[in-house]
Amino acid sequence: MRIHDDWKGLPADARGASVAMGNFDGVHAGHRSVIDAARAAADAPLGVILFEPHPREVFVPDTPPFRLMNAEARANRLARLGVDHLYQLPFGPVLAGLSPETFADQVLSQGLGIRNVAVGENFRFGKDRAGDADTLRRLGAQFGFGVSVAPLLGEGGRYSSTAIRQALSEGRVSDAARMLGHLHRIEGEVLHGDKRGRELGYPTANMSLERLHRPAFGIYAVLVDVLTGPDKGNYSGVASIGVRPTFGINQPNIETHIFDFSGSLYGEHLSVALVEYLRPELKFDSLPALVEQMDQDSARARAILAGR
Repeated sequence: MRIHDDWKGLPADARGASVAMGNFDGVHAGHRSVIDAARAAADAPLGVILFEPHPREVFVPDTPPFRLMNAEARANRLARLGVDHLYQLPFGPVLAGLSPETFADQVLSQGLGIRNVAVGENFRFGKDRAGDADTLRRLGAQFGFGVSVAPLLGEGGRYSSTAIRQALSEGRVSDAARMLGHLHRIEGEVLHGDKRGRELGYPTANMSLERLHRPAFGIYAVLVDVLTGPDKGNYSGVASIGVRPTFGINQPNIETHIFDFSGSLYGEHLSVALVEYLRPELKFDSLPALVEQMDQDSARARAILAGR
């Protein structure tokens, strides 16, 4: 998959795609129906148009972290779906200020030269969200591209990122996976931490939750894909999401212990899939009590993952 960070100056072989357009946070089942509509609409390369950063982060910068995926995780998921071109349009004052007509003309028609665009039936676009799916149909006829509109899916006609976030906040990872159509994953670079886990016999790979919605704090059985480096591959493990209250109050992160692994992962990129929520985050009065609980958590996670 090729990633493009603008709509201007694209090479000829990056134009002429049949695209799905939206924010695609989580790439859930409803999003995939839009992508499938784009795939079916034209004999052309498959593209996805999205906006980075998320418009909500621009319009409401002080909003609590809400994203289900960072840009890296979203791109990896879209590549798995067979997307040929990912157009990550830089969202800011320029794009936000374009009228629906100007956006359709300058971005979709002149810039990307699209053959067809697919959107969900609740899609809005243009300055002040003035355009909707009917507007896009009219503008497509005017500027020479087709328009496909995918119906909403799910209970009550909707799969929503809001419902998925709620499920994750409550530790209901199976419900979140059902709506997503895949296990919820947290992806990113392995960062240096306090290295306490190594001293306790449980070395961990630490990753940031910056800008991401935070699932219920606690312990999870996880599947781990090491995406880069000499130890690339698939593993299983147990992860802690939270602030590590036994050691004071810290910045929320995710710390993953990979079973039967002895390599170094600093600077490498991981994809950690939440399989099952084991228990809430706890504060322990002593390190031996913490290690005893970690032993129990690991044994339970191994049993759960062995049964998959």
